[in-house]
Amino acid sequence: MREKESLKDFFDKKVFSYGNKSFIVNDPVCIPHLFTKKQDIEIAAFFAAIFAWGNRTTIINKSRELMQGMDMSPHQFCLDPSPSGLKRLKDFKHRTFNADDLYYFISFFQHHYQKHNSLETAFTSSMDKNDENIEKGLVGFRQYFFSLEHLKRTEKHVSSPLQNSACKRINMFLRWMVRKDAVDFGIWKKIRPSQLVCPLDLHVSRVAKRFGLISRPNADWQSALELTENLKKMDPDDPVKYDFALFSLGVNEKY
Repeated sequence: MREKESLKDFFDKKVFSYGNKSFIVNDPVCIPHLFTKKQDIEIAAFFAAIFAWGNRTTIINKSRELMQGMDMSPHQFCLDPSPSGLKRLKDFKHRTFNADDLYYFISFFQHHYQKHNSLETAFTSSMDKNDENIEKGLVGFRQYFFSLEHLKRTEKHVSSPLQNSACKRINMFLRWMVRKDAVDFGIWKKIRPSQLVCPLDLHVSRVAKRFGLISRPNADWQSALELTENLKKMDPDDPVKYDFALFSLGVNEKY
């Protein structure tokens, strides 16, 4: 960053550099980009986001493996999972996510999509349209997601602000669904980009602290809110576009 360059100018340039189609190839968002049907995009994006911790190449490979196991038709597979199809996935595993967790996720999607055309309602049903941010949507979604009979162990894969989690993976999923540009899909219309909360992981937290965008020591929900509020000073309507800059500065430029 040049001495006389404003923080906004610096970050806007980084968004322009990184927030384009070239970003897709090496990022988990490439998985939902394999699809055109809305519900396929939603399900593929959700799994890719949930798997998004650790090595990005592994995340992408495991997400692609799952989509292939679902015959590259995740919506239809979840609506009507055949015994042979489920059996094919019995050995699926990504880090601590195993087949028991996967079977529950499939059951939830079957339950939801039998009644709803989009996963968006799973978030917006617990929100007011004038909410400042997505917090109530995240809390309500987790409660709804685990409203079916499930193993306690599966709960660790979906976080909520009630746990003071930064909810990085769900916030990233929401960024993909709500924002619209060369990377993000913008297929959801009932949540505004200004209501999103910036996905916060260790890379983003480190960079944000370096630029004075976070003052808190932990990468928790309050830190995610603090970061988002500071990003709103640069763009109040679309603060989470700066996720591209923060993440890439941490991963590619080692800030």
